[in-house]
Amino acid sequence: MKSRNRRIYLIRHAQSEYNEKGIFQGRLDSDLTPLGFVQARLLVNQFKEEKLEIIFTSPQRRAYKTALMLSDILGITLVVDERIREMSFGVLEGNHFWTMFEENKEMILNWLRNPVKYPLPTQEDMNVFEKRIRSFLEDLKKRKEEVIAVVGHGGTLHGLICLALGIGLERMWHIHMDNTGVSLLEWDGERFYLKGLNNTCHLLPLE
Repeated sequence: MKSRNRRIYLIRHAQSEYNEKGIFQGRLDSDLTPLGFVQARLLVNQFKEEKLEIIFTSPQRRAYKTALMLSDILGITLVVDERIREMSFGVLEGNHFWTMFEENKEMILNWLRNPVKYPLPTQEDMNVFEKRIRSFLEDLKKRKEEVIAVVGHGGTLHGLICLALGIGLERMWHIHMDNTGVSLLEWDGERFYLKGLNNTCHLLPLE
């Protein structure tokens, strides 16, 4: 009997303190805001009927605490994986994004258009970034579990989608994920399919 397609849910972390303040985070760490904890709790409702078998998370607090909420309430194994940390944005980390944008508009626009061709000063090397997230993606293909959740960050998750679909990291900022946005990749043993992007229906009670 042919096995079911593997479903891999990609989940961006809930709102962090730096998200709320508009600070460019990258490798910087910050905790969830009160709203972030509510978002994470509502996220659980999205998966009550979905038989998650394992959750992988970045070690950074904003991702880990989002994943921990899912793990604790649903009773699912949580695994921390260093490879899905956010990309390092180098010396620009800690700046307010819109101030940085006003001061370096052309640089930021070029980076958003193509971070491979126009990297930020001292950001993580794109080849190193690709190697670590590709390694993680390849390991997901080999897992025995059929329903997997990955809780991470915008850059990391965008990168995973780009690599899974073979569209290149040049377009990674052409994808958008909100806090606790849920995207779905399916692996049929030969190729990935993007079945959903940035589902935030669980946040409707906050509107």
